[in-house]
Amino acid sequence: MAWRIGVDIGGTFTDVVLVDEETGRIGVVKAPTTPRDVTEGVIDGIRRGLARYRVEPAAVALLAHATTIVTNALLEKNGAKAGFVATRGFRDLLELRRSSRADLYDLWQDAPAVLVPRRWRFEITERIDAQGQVVIPLDEREIDGVIAAIREAGLETVAVSLLFSFLNDSHERLLGERLRRALPGIGVYLSAEVLPEIREFERASTTAVCAYVGPLLAGYLERLQCAVTELGLPQLYVMGSSGGVFDITEGLRMPAMAIESGPAAGVIAAALAGRELGLPNLISFDMGGTTAKASLIADGEVAVTAEYEVGGSGHAKRWLYGTGHPVRVPVIDLAEVSAGGGSIAWVDPGGALKVGPQSAGADPGPAAYGRGGNEPTVTDADVVLGYLDREALLGGALAISLAAGETAIRERVGDPLGLGVTEAAAAIVEIVNSNMAEALRIVSVERGHDPREFALIAFGGAGPVHAAALAAELQIPEVIVPPASGAFSALGLVASDLKRDYSRTLYADLRALDPALAAAALAEIEATASEWLAAVAIPPARRVLLRAADLRYRRQAYELTVPMAPGAITRESLDRLAAAFHEKHRQTYAHANLEEPVQLVNLRLTAIGRLPGLTLAQPPAAAATRCRMREVWFPEIGSAPCPVHWRDGLAAGETLAGPAIIEAMDSTIVVPPGWIASVDGQGYIRLRRR
Repeated sequence: MAWRIGVDIGGTFTDVVLVDEETGRIGVVKAPTTPRDVTEGVIDGIRRGLARYRVEPAAVALLAHATTIVTNALLEKNGAKAGFVATRGFRDLLELRRSSRADLYDLWQDAPAVLVPRRWRFEITERIDAQGQVVIPLDEREIDGVIAAIREAGLETVAVSLLFSFLNDSHERLLGERLRRALPGIGVYLSAEVLPEIREFERASTTAVCAYVGPLLAGYLERLQCAVTELGLPQLYVMGSSGGVFDITEGLRMPAMAIESGPAAGVIAAALAGRELGLPNLISFDMGGTTAKASLIADGEVAVTAEYEVGGSGHAKRWLYGTGHPVRVPVIDLAEVSAGGGSIAWVDPGGALKVGPQSAGADPGPAAYGRGGNEPTVTDADVVLGYLDREALLGGALAISLAAGETAIRERVGDPLGLGVTEAAAAIVEIVNSNMAEALRIVSVERGHDPREFALIAFGGAGPVHAAALAAELQIPEVIVPPASGAFSALGLVASDLKRDYSRTLYADLRALDPALAAAALAEIEATASEWLAAVAIPPARRVLLRAADLRYRRQAYELTVPMAPGAITRESLDRLAAAFHEKHRQTYAHANLEEPVQLVNLRLTAIGRLPGLTLAQPPAAAATRCRMREVWFPEIGSAPCPVHWRDGLAAGETLAGPAIIEAMDSTIVVPPGWIASVDGQGYIRLRRR
């Protein structure tokens, strides 16, 4: 018997999921997150899971982990002392940035702090031109001076990004070889290895991000690997931002791949649920303790983008540019807002009620948790309105103080606004729902999709509480709540395949491109990908190589990524690729110019190592329905007695008319008036409007 374990660290709880590969049985453990050292919470959760479900460490076949260490290091600005080496004259590349601004009308908007101070940015004489030809040879005599400066500054890592190294990396590799030989204890990141793509600033920024977070990620993963090894568990894998797991060695080579680790796992699990239910069009909605994330799955495909900023407002609201550090790595296309169960409600000086972006987090947490918190949060509002159990959560393991939640809302929101406690709690929920509905619009309407043609799959500890209200606002016809919904992102970790993304710039008009040139470039990338798949022991029958291309019209500044068909690269296949780009441009921007030449910018390749498939279905067990009553407030009817059902007590085929509450150990489902909830044979609960 083999088990898989997935661990996802949230703002309030660390979720651990254990899945039996043979029977499909799913076990869930929620342990408090330990902000001072998150490793403690991870090991505590794993130990609890092994003991509760009687799993021997030797029976664990896969251990996968989603980490926020990279994102937090950039947000909190506590990364390594990193250096930066550039072509002479380009020392200030990281500071000059782009002209993108999150707010066009804010003349005083500051760019994010540069990750590498100017005193640690060094120049070296060399020059390669835009055709990849050497104009000025690398002055090797200057390398010793750079090495001495790095030693004197006591730097922990160094990023190297020379001009046009994506076309000719000879200078960069020679410099990197000398640095690694002379500085064995210092990490050296070369842009030719990290991101061999066009766009000088984005390439330099991505390389600098890797250098900045590399030592922190390495220290964390090494500590965690040692701890799980002591438990007798296998090698640790890390979730990547594009929706697949990779080994620690690969993660340390490219730390930027772990930026959106946790949210990516939830989207992958949502896509798997869609395949099980025969629903190719889904909007995934994940609401945890600090943030809410939305992503779109169309025709069964998860949307992935290479345009991403981290470390500023652009991270919390992905549609804003110019406030963070760009990283050009494939990331699942997410809209993220600071709206979680721990988001704090407050009244601004003008008397307007706000929710977030501050969060009570895991320590002290919402006021109702009774751990010393006195700020009103979304969880406190949900408790006051009766959506959450007013006595205990997590199956009785987490005691709730209704009085503490009411006091926090009354003192911080109700009294300043002249509202009663119930009215104030309802206002908090209304505002947070509005914020989260905006995220759903971004991934659907703003991407050219009609949300009425999709189902909303809701998960996370707080997602099923608010899902029906969001679906009603966007006229989404159905809400789906999967099994183990409160730990669904952790479940996505064990359902993911091994995955690694590669890219290379090949700049040419498709009409004039020699197919043999494109075929040779792809063959080189595919050889590198095959070496990695062999290194992680994926048999040939389970290896998949997916091609794609970044394309644009002539004179455009940014590209769209279009899948490429497998097989030989011919004139006909390139013409089909151009036609696919026209169609995607039409879908994205509502117009296409069939007469305009299409330019190829980058070739992309995704290497996938398929793991044996898992099913998320958990057929309901025949059990006596457990039902009680409590007062719950709904905007349609006010406060009224409402039946409260235990999810494990619901049988397949059973239907519940709203208003109703369905509770489980890991989450709560709110069924408002006018909605009907039904339990299908696979254990999914589906909500529809009457």
